[in-house]
Amino acid sequence: MLLIGLVHSVLGEVLIFRRMRRGGLIPTMGEPLLRERHVRIIWASWHLPSILGWAFGVLLISIAAAAGEPVAPALVVRVLAVSLAVGSALVLVATKGRHPGWLGLLAAAALAWLGQPAV
Repeated sequence: MLLIGLVHSVLGEVLIFRRMRRGGLIPTMGEPLLRERHVRIIWASWHLPSILGWAFGVLLISIAAAAGEPVAPALVVRVLAVSLAVGSALVLVATKGRHPGWLGLLAAAALAWLGQPAV
C-alpha cells in the first residue's frame, strides 16, 4: 500500500498536474476548461487516497511485524486518525479553506482520536 500510494502521487504529478503549475506547489492553471478552485480540489482529491493508502500500509506492516499477535486496536485508530487529520490539512491548504471536505475529515479524525480504546 505504501508503494501504491507513492506511485499514485508521483504519476499524478508527472502525468496530470505538472502542466498545470505556475511555479508553486499546488497547481492552479486549469483555464479554460477548469477554474482554479476546481483544479485545487482535484489536486487534493488526487493525493488523499495516497495518504490513506500509506496509513493502510503502516497497519499492514504492523500486523505483519506482530507475528501472529493481535495488533492493538488503539494503534489502528491512531494511524487512521492521523491520516484523516493529514488529509484534512491537505484539503484545507489546497482549497484555501473553501472546500468543506477538510471539516469532515477533521471531524472524523477528532472523533476517531477521542473514541479510541484505552491502551
